[in-house]
Amino acid sequence: MRRVTSNPVDLALGQEGRIYVLSRSELATEIRRISWDDENLGTIGGPGTGDGQFRWPVALVADEDENLYVSDEALNRISIFNKEGTFLSKWGEAGAGDGQFNRPAGLAFNPEGNLYVVDSLNHRVQLFTRDGKFLSQWGTQGSEPGELNLPMGIATDDEGDVYVADWGNHRVQKFSAGGALQLVIGSEGSERGEFVRPTGVAVDRHGDIYVADWGNNRVQLFNPDGQYVDQFIGDATLSTMARTYVRANPKPLRLREMACLEPQKRFHGPVSIEVDDECRMYVADCGPHRIQVYQKEADVLGPEDIVPVLSAPTLSTT
Repeated sequence: MRRVTSNPVDLALGQEGRIYVLSRSELATEIRRISWDDENLGTIGGPGTGDGQFRWPVALVADEDENLYVSDEALNRISIFNKEGTFLSKWGEAGAGDGQFNRPAGLAFNPEGNLYVVDSLNHRVQLFTRDGKFLSQWGTQGSEPGELNLPMGIATDDEGDVYVADWGNHRVQKFSAGGALQLVIGSEGSERGEFVRPTGVAVDRHGDIYVADWGNNRVQLFNPDGQYVDQFIGDATLSTMARTYVRANPKPLRLREMACLEPQKRFHGPVSIEVDDECRMYVADCGPHRIQVYQKEADVLGPEDIVPVLSAPTLSTT
């Protein structure tokens, strides 16, 4: 998908194949509405400080009514729009008290429909109702298990557990809904299962965990226990619009025939991830100004599908 004007930093999935892409750059600070078929459906917002405008937007999430919530770390607020792009409301203010923000980042709804907001420079996670009523908060600055250092992305699973991309500590941490630490995934590095500045996290319906490993230009996959499964470095193809352009212009067609295309296929600064109910993974690939989409292929085995371990008599030697 290439109908992204500039630097996509997050996306949200709507009904009937609608996709909302949050772009942030000097050229475009807006939400672009596109269809699954890459059709342009218009834009929402724009640069500025007024109602319905953005200064430095970071994250985007849609609720069950397809209202869109956008965090703006420069304005320290959450802005809300309906699916047509009409501005509905805003809430939030700068500070370190309950309900205040210092550069809000990732957004995620819990199963009850309340909104988690990553309060990045306050090194914590806060929970609000949809209309901005403060409910709770947890997190302190540090590098010990359970502590946070400039957290960025956030996700929840069907059980209500919370996953936080702990950007400054190069790891992902899993918490209960009340903030109790359950799991730590990763450490700094470029080997399998390691991260450099992870920015985004998502969980699919199987409980598998996807991490946007921004500094390593890849996405890593972990099982529900936090064990490394696989990594993805990108394998992009041309969009419909791009193929039409290349076929109609001999010069870029010839240049593509002469060039090594492998670097163009790869992720370059993947920032955020969404996974839909069909286990399709959407990656906001910021550097190349595009969204890459992949289909998970997995067979989930139930207890009846697993062959029991056969016991054998004890072997001994004399």
